[in-house]
Amino acid sequence: MIRVLLAEDQGLVSDALATLLGLEGDFDVVGTAGDGEEAVRKAAALRPDLALLDIEMPKMSGLDAATHILRDVRGVRGVRVVLLTTFVRPGYLRRALEAGVHGYLLKDGKVEQLAAHLRSIMAGQRVFDPALMMAAMEADNPLSAREMDVLRLAKRGFTTRQMAKELFLSEGTVRNYLSGALMKLGCSTRQEAIRKADEMGWL
Repeated sequence: MIRVLLAEDQGLVSDALATLLGLEGDFDVVGTAGDGEEAVRKAAALRPDLALLDIEMPKMSGLDAATHILRDVRGVRGVRVVLLTTFVRPGYLRRALEAGVHGYLLKDGKVEQLAAHLRSIMAGQRVFDPALMMAAMEADNPLSAREMDVLRLAKRGFTTRQMAKELFLSEGTVRNYLSGALMKLGCSTRQEAIRKADEMGWL
């Protein structure tokens, strides 16, 4: 029996997926979580065989939760982490690979196909949806690491002065990084750049 932790912030989706996986016969949903922070806590407490995480969750994204689980929650056999998404955002794949996840799949497939992928992952394979792979290959991130840093802080509402303090940079350097990000993304405002980079999954 494959012990599954399911993290999904939409209750109806979570309930439906738990029920459908249960009908497969070899999956046991031992816990559910409504946000990323709860997913990390429950992974530590329950030690599931597999953590199935939605990417878009409150408090902590599935990407960040995956990183914490893979770094901090190691059972005897190890925890397999799979990300589910409805969004084909190129930057998400890169971040998923950096986190070391075992699978990255679209939500809109049939549960039988999802179950087959999860069994393959438990058998030692890594499974990534071809559509997500193709989207990632077609859209390279033009932003530097520092440009992404300042946009992430700007997204959180930091002022230029606060960003400079957080990143140990001068305010002028922060403004230069912001200007560079706007130019590369073809945007005229900070908010437009944040929105575009976020939609691509680069933040």
